[in-house]
Amino acid sequence: MRLLNRSQQRELMTLLGPLAGKDVLEVGPGPGVLLGLLTRTARHVTGVDPSREMRTLAIRAHAVAIAAGRLDVLPGDAGATGLPDAAVDVVVAVNNVAIWPDLDAGVAELHRVLRPGGRLVLSWHGGEQPSRTSRGLVLPEERLQRIENALRARFPDVRRTLTRRCTVFEARTA
Repeated sequence: MRLLNRSQQRELMTLLGPLAGKDVLEVGPGPGVLLGLLTRTARHVTGVDPSREMRTLAIRAHAVAIAAGRLDVLPGDAGATGLPDAAVDVVVAVNNVAIWPDLDAGVAELHRVLRPGGRLVLSWHGGEQPSRTSRGLVLPEERLQRIENALRARFPDVRRTLTRRCTVFEARTA
């Protein structure tokens, strides 16, 4: 997971741009590689993951940021983050939107936790030049369109773009 997602996470950080003063939620951080990158610039980062094992790895990797109050790693998933309404400025998820148990519930929950003007960024394997390892994970157009339609049902501004290694959906709240 750390190796497979590394280039996508770097591309995503570039796409996200400066996060100074922002509160960020990462859905499904796994072992926490992107959490570490996010905590370097964001005001506060929360990671929610349904896997106890993944949360344990992320907590071990980022004990200093947790102790400093810059990071929380909590049980949860896209459909049930455990966060209050309008809690974050940015939500990000890398390579897990296609495996959410309920896409519509996940989109609704992430919309709920975003502040006005907030940004949701979902990334999946693909892009302009998918790696050899991730080529088999690229979603067919019908699945990508289903994700885009679910976002359009909740968000007024939705874009799909390709980076070198990612298919990225960006949605903004009003």
